[in-house]
Amino acid sequence: MQCYINTHCTILFYPQTHGTRCFHPTRLSVTPPQQEQRISHDVDEKSKLITSSSNPFVKHCLKLRNNSSYRRSHGSVLVVGTTPIREIYRFQESSQNKNVTMDCLILPDKAEIPNGLDESADSIVHVSSTVMRKISGLQSTDSIDAIALMKIPASFSNLDDDQKNCQKWFPSAHRILVLDGIQDPGNLGTLLRSAVAFRWDGVFLLPGCCDPFNEKALRASRGASFQLPIVSGSWNHLESLKEESQMKLLAGHPQHEGLIKPVFSLSQSFCDSILDTPLCLVLGSEGSGLSEKSLQACELVSIAMTGEYESLNVSVAGGIFLYMLQPKNK
Repeated sequence: MQCYINTHCTILFYPQTHGTRCFHPTRLSVTPPQQEQRISHDVDEKSKLITSSSNPFVKHCLKLRNNSSYRRSHGSVLVVGTTPIREIYRFQESSQNKNVTMDCLILPDKAEIPNGLDESADSIVHVSSTVMRKISGLQSTDSIDAIALMKIPASFSNLDDDQKNCQKWFPSAHRILVLDGIQDPGNLGTLLRSAVAFRWDGVFLLPGCCDPFNEKALRASRGASFQLPIVSGSWNHLESLKEESQMKLLAGHPQHEGLIKPVFSLSQSFCDSILDTPLCLVLGSEGSGLSEKSLQACELVSIAMTGEYESLNVSVAGGIFLYMLQPKNK
């Protein structure tokens, strides 16, 4: 079964029968012919809401939440909670950047459309509290009054080996955050949020990073995944970007003995000296740190610490780097 959503309905294609069914908020004919009678008992026809977790639309939402390849193939993602949904649309209104589309707004039974979202969704679906918990993945949905099914923004690019037209990746490439094997979605989402807060131009994801539209990454980013260009590619792509934009490669790395190359300190004078220089800041994972390629290709920079800890959490260190190296006149 495949599911496609347009402005009027969700289209589900069943390869076994080569037939389609259309899901409307007020007409739940979303099953193959042999299943229609059974599913009709799961739907409260009076209130027109979805009450069954086995409903095909609910199953589609669960796959979007749990499966990265499914999200990519359908070009859709679930955003849980009114706050990140509002953040996304507030950014879109302020930037005049109309690259975000909400296909469907999922609300609890009898709930009103949250303020500010009444003109955003193409369709509205009401669900029972059980289904709301199932779709959100949360034990308690007391604070969850909306879930949005949104298109993955056009500002996200998943590059093939042959895609090396760097000018299309980032409208501006003065400050680019590069994440090297960041697998923890909470750290990745927090770094995306900090990159937006400190006005960086975009984020480049090297192999080994988690999906920025992972449910935990979305929760930590509070909608930042939709607010700046994100490119997923290889070191070959990054080197093309570096050469095309004449960028300096810096990498955050703790100062310790045994390093072959020097490590600069993240001081104000150091930051001022490269203020006008286009740069990529590379951050590695907490577990394994920077990859060998990053260690070889980048100038290393450390955060001076008076305490005895060897290093900081990558999202904490990243926030400091992003603040100190942020563009000043943007």
